[in-house]
Amino acid sequence: MIELAAIFVVWAYILVFLALTRRAARDAGKPVWLFAKGSERQSLPAALFRLSIVSGAILPVITHILRVSETQAWMLTPFALGVAARLAGLVLVTAGASLALYSQAYMGKSWRIGAAEGHLGAIVDTGPFAWSRNPVFVGQIALFTGLVLVFPTLPQLCAALALIVAVAIQVRVEERVLARDLGEPYLTYKRRVRRWL
Repeated sequence: MIELAAIFVVWAYILVFLALTRRAARDAGKPVWLFAKGSERQSLPAALFRLSIVSGAILPVITHILRVSETQAWMLTPFALGVAARLAGLVLVTAGASLALYSQAYMGKSWRIGAAEGHLGAIVDTGPFAWSRNPVFVGQIALFTGLVLVFPTLPQLCAALALIVAVAIQVRVEERVLARDLGEPYLTYKRRVRRWL
């Protein structure tokens, strides 16, 4: 039951993420997929995000359907994670997805995927962005960490690590672009609010 609930949350997250992204593009009247635009190279984080999101959606389904035995080679531990650990994983999956989607929706017309000069929206510094400059990424990391607890397989861990590496690279790219494009208002916000938590 925990596995099925986690699968449902992940797929719901992806569908709502895409719907919110489409709405942001319509409302802004500008492109929001910016990985291929601008002066900063974003091909590596873009590829890692795609790999992790697709893996995060498909691996749990495969693991659940195949009823992967706890003794198989691709498991992370030689013993079964208890129900409490898997339940904690489901809580992380749900909380992470909720935080990421709420933060994405909160950005409204400023929502972008990637960063490119001249395509950025206004700084959002209230709501979840008052305590983290990257609450969408914080939520995604929590979601993928929870997936590793619910589905403790080596491939699921690799998907989570791919996401974390993508986030680490992308945040630095976005900070440089925001500083150049938005100047002192962004730098003031950056000094006031932490990168993560």
